[in-house]
Amino acid sequence: MNISPREYAGAGDTLWSCELENGLAVRVVPRAGFRKKFALLAVNYGGAARNFTLDGRRVETPAGVAHFLEHKMFDLPGANALDILTQRGAEANAYTGGDMTAYYFECDERFEENLELLIKFVTTPYFTAESVAKEQGIIGQEIRMTEDDPSFVLYSETMRALFDHHPLRDSVAGTVESIAQISPELLYDCHRAFYVPANMALCISGDVDAVSAAETAARLTGTEKSRPAAPDYGGREGLEPVKRRSERRMDVSEPLFTAAAKLCTDMPRGDAALRLTACGELAARCLLGAGSPFYTSLYSEGLLRGNFYRDVSPLAGVLLFECGGSSAEPERVLERLEREFAAAAEKGIEPETFERARRAAYGALLRALNDPEGLCSDLARCCFDGCGYYESFDLLSSVTLGDVNGFVREYLRPERLVFSQILPKERD
Repeated sequence: MNISPREYAGAGDTLWSCELENGLAVRVVPRAGFRKKFALLAVNYGGAARNFTLDGRRVETPAGVAHFLEHKMFDLPGANALDILTQRGAEANAYTGGDMTAYYFECDERFEENLELLIKFVTTPYFTAESVAKEQGIIGQEIRMTEDDPSFVLYSETMRALFDHHPLRDSVAGTVESIAQISPELLYDCHRAFYVPANMALCISGDVDAVSAAETAARLTGTEKSRPAAPDYGGREGLEPVKRRSERRMDVSEPLFTAAAKLCTDMPRGDAALRLTACGELAARCLLGAGSPFYTSLYSEGLLRGNFYRDVSPLAGVLLFECGGSSAEPERVLERLEREFAAAAEKGIEPETFERARRAAYGALLRALNDPEGLCSDLARCCFDGCGYYESFDLLSSVTLGDVNGFVREYLRPERLVFSQILPKERD
């Protein structure tokens, strides 16, 4: 083990990095004088990794197994790790996305003890038939609650309209029927396939000793380097959506809408992925940001609310674009959005608009450094994607107006948009 520091003057941070003998990536951002200490242990495995090969046999899992596994990992023989962390005064939790599962805690004191427990429970599977059956009931209740959540339904409908066969079509939590198929044996298979040090990243921020943290991780995770299973997402998706429109009626006071597109279904890795994502984020900021003519004009006309958002991000091998919010007339918003994309492809983005967006994006990167959870999550994602997080600052400076205009012409095509709505129920 040889953890070493690298200073990033532009960000004002020092990042300590190493890969342990077993392949575990360790990233530590010391913050001298900070009271809060944050640690996140991430696994390069999420809800979309449904099918894989283990010990020469193909394993096909039901929707929701990665999320179910996350819930069960806190169980230890005769104890629960979450209860122990809470009793020590730490705030702990976990989450599962389409391509990553993360376990984390934040504390003021007893950081070393809490770090040891975090590593131990994530690397120690313990499942019984009784506990699995109990969890099926608990998660089943959560799933039923999401079915009444308009925002969740809107996202789910959008993904099903976008994707033909990619597992992103399905909810990370699965369905009541799919999680009923989960057994202790299946959970052990998934843990053995993906919860190996070479497929994980430990990321820490706070007033901590980087060398000591790395030594703790090395002591508790062993030296054996096992290769994780490779997820099979199925054949490559086309860029055209399955259907362009989706509509549901629910108990909402005003229509909710989402416009989304598959920008790339064969994402590169490393710096190429970082650059492609940066171009997409800048394009979306230029065209749809809070200072853009699109947003300011629609907001002044009452067609957009303050909850309008936009996002360009990679997920399970796909680069996704999404924007949405609430509007009394979502169809008019879609019409203007398509017109905005078409005009930008024809005329290009103004140089002043581009430079303003780039400065705003740079400021957003700097502000993000103050969020320990977001910082550690981004560090882990960069480990899995083969790129450097702090390199984003220099990369952002190197992206040109020509790069962004090229991105708009190639990727932000109106005909690739899915438009989903949740409309108020019709009243008698």
